[in-house]
Amino acid sequence: MKLSLYGRLAMALFASLALGLGMTACGGGTIGYLWVIGQEAAGQTSGQVVGFKIDDYTGNLTQTAHFSETTEGANPVFILKGSSGRYVYVINQGTGGGPGARATSSGIAVFAVGGDGSLTFENGYSSQGYEPVWAQLDGSGTYLYVLDKYAPDTANPTNGSITVFTIDASTGRLTLVQNTQTIPANGIPLPYFEVGPTPIMVKTAGSCLLTLNSNNTISPFAISSSTGQLSFTGTGTQTPVPGAAVQLNSIGGNGTNVYLTDADNGGDAPYLYPFNLATNCNLTPSTGGGRQINASTDFPGTTNPVYSFIDNSGKYVYVLNQSTTTTAQGTPFSSITGWSIVPGTNGQLTPLSQGQYTTGSGPVCMVEDTSNQYMYVSNHNDGTVTGKVIDPTTGFLSDLTRGATFTATGQATCLALSGAVE
Repeated sequence: MKLSLYGRLAMALFASLALGLGMTACGGGTIGYLWVIGQEAAGQTSGQVVGFKIDDYTGNLTQTAHFSETTEGANPVFILKGSSGRYVYVINQGTGGGPGARATSSGIAVFAVGGDGSLTFENGYSSQGYEPVWAQLDGSGTYLYVLDKYAPDTANPTNGSITVFTIDASTGRLTLVQNTQTIPANGIPLPYFEVGPTPIMVKTAGSCLLTLNSNNTISPFAISSSTGQLSFTGTGTQTPVPGAAVQLNSIGGNGTNVYLTDADNGGDAPYLYPFNLATNCNLTPSTGGGRQINASTDFPGTTNPVYSFIDNSGKYVYVLNQSTTTTAQGTPFSSITGWSIVPGTNGQLTPLSQGQYTTGSGPVCMVEDTSNQYMYVSNHNDGTVTGKVIDPTTGFLSDLTRGATFTATGQATCLALSGAVE
């Protein structure tokens, strides 16, 4: 079939427009960028961060122009984006640290985000404690809270600490915030806020910051929106789930509901515990108690939950379960399990009728894209990213239409996502 001159011109114009918009016959434009960090391979001295473009129509991931950069430190454990999407912060735990000893090649690396999603290293900063393990932003994106496993406190060397920074919205640079809540006898403010022993994870929820400590306690703080200061609240340190066999290993939530995962410890069944967040930042158990993750009524065979995530709509909770390294159905396998938050029940959960989904081996972190279409999981053991489509009506997850697994870098740890770069 021959096209007329006008037909050929129209086809050429359409092709030009498609190229200009980043479209292909199999996909759409780029709706965001995804960055994944991975621990360094043998012979390397720095971790790696890789970048992907997210396809609007399919959720497919393709490499950015400058796909891989070093994390400017060793053993990267966490990554998060600034509120504008123009800067990304990587937390490098480093190597060889411990109580009273700063790890080698640890710290916070700041990267600028290019218009194509590529990263350029800008500055590096040190937290005040030792061995940073996690980080969070406050609700406005003005303050960065970095959690260290060990505080610089000789009297309590196994306690952890939080270093607070103000973020310059224009440059991404960090400025240390002094602790004016606790003034020592010498009158000099501390450059950190002390928390419980060897903390695991920190979570901001509304105007609260909650630290999960290795002895199954929570250190709750109120965040000052004007200064970034942390104030110890309520009754102080909490033990939200008493019991000798409890092994709390992650905390997730939003401004209303908080969920704690309890790993399978000493033969006890793994649980997902719902809590309500009080105005004083203390946790109140939700009526009805927790869900036994591997109960016959929920998801048989599921073990070792390590991370919980509430979707953007606030209707569903998803848990990453490391279980075993196998991916064979019928035996424990790495998975995502999903629950619906029952309306009017203060965070109680009911399992989704189709609520168990495969991932790569050893999932560790999960994000949702800003258009509320796609979910992505970083898998530590096989260094991959798993992509899923989320049904907003049911909460069910399904594989992306053009493949659900993407190679990241090294042994992947966490990932971050930006919907736009302003």
